[in-house]
Amino acid sequence: MKKIILISLLSVLILSCKSNSATSTKLDSKSQVAIKGNWQIVSVNYPGSDVIKVTSFDLADSKCFIGSTWKFISNNNKGNLALTSPKCTAYSTPITWFINKEGQFVLKILDESKAKTIKSGYVLGVANQTENSFQLIDKINVAGKLTDVVYQFERLN
Repeated sequence: MKKIILISLLSVLILSCKSNSATSTKLDSKSQVAIKGNWQIVSVNYPGSDVIKVTSFDLADSKCFIGSTWKFISNNNKGNLALTSPKCTAYSTPITWFINKEGQFVLKILDESKAKTIKSGYVLGVANQTENSFQLIDKINVAGKLTDVVYQFERLN
């Protein structure tokens, strides 16, 4: 009897300590379907943007993402992003993505790799979602203070 109680207590402790990471939560299908389609980043804003440079998604300067095009396919969580700014190096890559129930946008940049082999990605907040626009918000550390980088998306026709 004591063994059963001990095993039960250990099971409860193990299950209660389970990680609640962004990738282990349920999907927000409604938000995902609303983002389905072709989009363009029309602005990237953050405090001090005239003074500091931010490298977005470990790819390029954040200002290079203005004008970039993104394709989101909601039924298989795949897509593509393309940097097209004439001031920056052109770049295109497949992506995989989803939105979880906590309103977090989880993104993996595949860059000629399979999604299963990529162990890292990006978790951003989704805000102000409408039929024709939404924002992704990244948190960065600037001099020990968390700062929001806001990517404003607008739907392409």
